[in-house]
Amino acid sequence: MLSASQLADRLACDAEAVCRHYLSAGRRAGNYWIVGDVANNKGRSLYVHLSGPRKGRWTDAATSQYGDLLDLVRESCGLVDFRDVADEARRFLNEPQPRPVSFRRDDTLDSQPAERPAADRARRLFRTTEPLSGTLADSYLRQRGIRCASLHPALRFHPSCYYRDLASSKTSRYPALIAAVTDQAGEITGVHRTWLDPDGDGKARVDDPRRALGGLLGNAVRFRFPVDGLVPVMAAGEGLESMLSLSHVMPGMPVVSALTANHLAAFRPPAGCLRLYVAADADAAGRHGIEGLSRRAQALGILPLVLTPELGDFNEDLRRLGPDRLIANLRGQLAPEDAWALLPA
Repeated sequence: MLSASQLADRLACDAEAVCRHYLSAGRRAGNYWIVGDVANNKGRSLYVHLSGPRKGRWTDAATSQYGDLLDLVRESCGLVDFRDVADEARRFLNEPQPRPVSFRRDDTLDSQPAERPAADRARRLFRTTEPLSGTLADSYLRQRGIRCASLHPALRFHPSCYYRDLASSKTSRYPALIAAVTDQAGEITGVHRTWLDPDGDGKARVDDPRRALGGLLGNAVRFRFPVDGLVPVMAAGEGLESMLSLSHVMPGMPVVSALTANHLAAFRPPAGCLRLYVAADADAAGRHGIEGLSRRAQALGILPLVLTPELGDFNEDLRRLGPDRLIANLRGQLAPEDAWALLPA
């Protein structure tokens, strides 16, 4: 029986055939297969190497997703459990199927492979989570100075979330903080996963402890958004913990985390927004996100205003400088009519 890494290598040997089967909406362009995304939509943001030392590796420039062809099979078919991914890859390669084995209900999210787009897979994963309060994920965020995270419905906990190392193809499971990515209507389009150390010592000791899944472009993780959707003033930024830190000291203001600089630049502010505070991160990618979102806001008639941390990001400010210093820094940057959103000094 082929291992995960062997399956990925076999798929890479037939990289173009894999692409024609799973990404039929794309086309070959030189040494690449070009398509819109892993859901097989038309476009040009995802490219697969068809030759050379990176044969079989792919990257989606729009979402920052990447991986090998085994990952591509998983994403394009909307599969969650590795057993289903391996079965699908073996079917494509005409490899022998493993004998059925019995397993507990919680060993997998679904015993049968299913053709689902990434957004459906994300919603499926979110449905398997549990409330955040009192969990390892709640403790993790409290250690980061964020004490009221369990009040946010967008945040949940998964006690045993599937993880695959992209370099070695080794699979494992870790507890994880799960954040729902939603569109303006509140529909879940994706999830963000932060895998955690089972002993409570921060993030899991893996190469890539944070990954997103599903439709992120234009959407975000939302905190304290009103049910009626009327948001005249809000704040938007990149990192989940940075924006949770802002929400912690600005409980009166709707806040979103777009997760990356590229997705921040593409975020779609809600209709009726008048002022948009864009939270800065101290790096070049962060400046790209700020500039892109500011241009988008101005084109919509929204006033963009930048909030700048004293250190690297607002979570670092919260942890190292404390909430009072963070509040004082923000008070000096908010428009006077928006000071109500802050906690009392």
